[in-house]
Amino acid sequence: MPEIPIIQVLDWNQAEARARTVRDAVFVVEQKVPVELEWDEWDARCDHALALDAQSNPVGTARLLPDGHLGRMAVVAEWRGRGVGRALAQALLQKARERGMLRIVLHAQTHATGFYRKLGFEVFGAEFEEAGIAHIAMSLALSEWRNDR
Repeated sequence: MPEIPIIQVLDWNQAEARARTVRDAVFVVEQKVPVELEWDEWDARCDHALALDAQSNPVGTARLLPDGHLGRMAVVAEWRGRGVGRALAQALLQKARERGMLRIVLHAQTHATGFYRKLGFEVFGAEFEEAGIAHIAMSLALSEWRNDR
């Protein structure tokens, strides 16, 4: 397996089947997020980053909402810790820049705050719960983001 898979930024029509595979495995099965909370009307309006292994199997995904929220970041267990999440985030941060966005916000699962801090995100606000999981809001001014983090 390659160290970092191929990253593609796609619309929902192109990404849906493979993104669903990853998000179902990570959020619905592994983290027990209710399926009715995982799937929403926003997917059709988002840019989706997909990470594919050498055989074109999906190993990670994330989405960028039109309002500058980064979300639904998921990497299958066997690919974690190998740079997939960073590559997905970088692809969507670059897409956000291309779209003229100035600031990106996200709701990080609290265990992932260190990961997002390495990308330049900063915590704001108090911890809260989403889908039964502790989260914290984070933001990044794209003027301060460098693609080499």
